[in-house]
Amino acid sequence: MATTSPDYDRLTELKKFDDSKLGIKGLLDSGITAIPRIFHHPPETLPTPNLNRPKLTIPIINLSDEKSTVVDQIKKSSSTLGFFQIVNHSIPVTVIDSVIGSMKEFFEQPNEYKMQFYHREAGKGAAYWTNFDLFMSKAASWRDTLQVNMSPMEPNWEAMPEMCREALAEWDKAAVVLVEELMSILCEGLGIKNERLKELTCFEGRVSVAQYYPPCPQPELTVGMTPHTDIGVLTMVVQNEVGGLLQVKCGDEWADVEAVPGAIVINVGDLLQMMSNDEYKSSEHRVLANPAEGARVSMATFFGPSNTDNVYGPFPELVSTTKPAVYREFMYEDYTRRFFTKELDGKTLTNFYKIDNTEK
Repeated sequence: MATTSPDYDRLTELKKFDDSKLGIKGLLDSGITAIPRIFHHPPETLPTPNLNRPKLTIPIINLSDEKSTVVDQIKKSSSTLGFFQIVNHSIPVTVIDSVIGSMKEFFEQPNEYKMQFYHREAGKGAAYWTNFDLFMSKAASWRDTLQVNMSPMEPNWEAMPEMCREALAEWDKAAVVLVEELMSILCEGLGIKNERLKELTCFEGRVSVAQYYPPCPQPELTVGMTPHTDIGVLTMVVQNEVGGLLQVKCGDEWADVEAVPGAIVINVGDLLQMMSNDEYKSSEHRVLANPAEGARVSMATFFGPSNTDNVYGPFPELVSTTKPAVYREFMYEDYTRRFFTKELDGKTLTNFYKIDNTEK
């Protein structure tokens, strides 16, 4: 591959790209027909098409079904795949369409406008960038990002793209109502008090991340997002009609997350897997590079505790002599620091806090 040639200085190329503040959309607008070498992934890490195998998809759960049915279905999905889609939920389609549309409008603004939001200080208002792990990863991924920390401190709305403000505020308000319902159901599935996750402030540390996956001239050389698991308790994702790119690992295969109009994708994060003492599972997922003509746009809201000084570990109610603790207790601040100082790659943090019960 060209990335090994002696005249190629990867760090210099990364800095040049980041300093340009163009993002991937800006690169495309400049007329490129081949992707820069910083986006080339090693061939052995690239997805291979499942041409001769049955197509796998994740479950779709109807929240208007009987409560007991919904609890059972969400428990089953969270205990196995860790991913599911929900329909007939409390968030109007207009709210979903509005937040996706406003984010697409931002990413497709002229470069001069977007550049004022391009920085890597995630705690300061709206942060627009390409790959939060750009300088830590082996290869960059083909996507642009706009991140806004929604809670526990309210964002500075004046420091946010004006076309996104109203839609994002409306989305966040509706998402909190829905995630409170889902966390109650997840607690019921574990057989613990329904308010347990709420008491631990598990949806008060909210981060909304819009991802823009523009068409890729050479999708066979790169990815939209490398395989990874999510850091927090629960993630809620809405996406536009450009589907078939988000995939979840299911055993040795990858299941497609189809773009279902009005549906919301829910997935278990690493923290919930550890708090549930492995009853619920977080799964690796990835996004393929976009070969389509139109851009894929998604909005993910990550829910986690707002109290970063707390110690977390398996719920005591789920630990017994027959089911000992699978994980040791840890400081949440230590946990998040480890996540954000490594490449977005694979599932490693749950293993880091795992107890070796074979020694007991």
